[in-house]
Amino acid sequence: MHLSFVIPAYNESRRIGDTIVKAQEYLQRQDYESEIIVVDDGSSDGTAGFVRRAFPGVQVIEYKPNQGKGHAVRTGMLAAQGDYRVFSDADGSTPVHDLEKLWERFEDGADVVIGSRTAPDADVRVRQALYRQTMGRIFNVFVQLLAIKGFPDTQCGFKGFTRAAAADIFPRMTIPGFGFDAEVLFIARKHGFRIDQVGVTWVNSPTSRVNAVSDSARMLRDLLRIRLRDMRHQYD
Repeated sequence: MHLSFVIPAYNESRRIGDTIVKAQEYLQRQDYESEIIVVDDGSSDGTAGFVRRAFPGVQVIEYKPNQGKGHAVRTGMLAAQGDYRVFSDADGSTPVHDLEKLWERFEDGADVVIGSRTAPDADVRVRQALYRQTMGRIFNVFVQLLAIKGFPDTQCGFKGFTRAAAADIFPRMTIPGFGFDAEVLFIARKHGFRIDQVGVTWVNSPTSRVNAVSDSARMLRDLLRIRLRDMRHQYD
């Protein structure tokens, strides 16, 4: 299996269908074997049932109650069989054909490749509201101070990992919520994996489930937990 494409989902029955259709159409044109995994993070709107009925070729992992995006991504990455494992948001904010940008970096030797909305070659077609952009910049300052330097956009929901990197990083991951991205990158760097970033296409979804205020506060607490856990050698 060359590629596992993991989609974490929470109450996404209205949006995920279009994302899966586009992923299937793209992957069916490729000359490598692939799988799509949808991880239903305790949805109450029938997301898992919809995907099973509409897309019988898609693997669905379902559990309750809701645990958080980080838990869903971890579950999907550890269930994946691909030599390369990519997770992407259910709203399709980054189109699946941006996988081609990741391949270039993997072929050059990267272990982890993260999408960036702030890189010079990023194509941000619909931007977040100004207050969300501001909160994101403030959060990233704390990411740089407390977790990992060098990546101005750690929260983009389009990241890829080699099999070896995923197998080493995700069992060590502990944060179930939105702060998991910083933890994953912290663990990757701590264990010597090469992390590259690439500019991706981004169309902001107006129905984003991230609350700029409350979720930013939770993610800040998560950054402090990362530092504390590292001091306790929990990532060794």
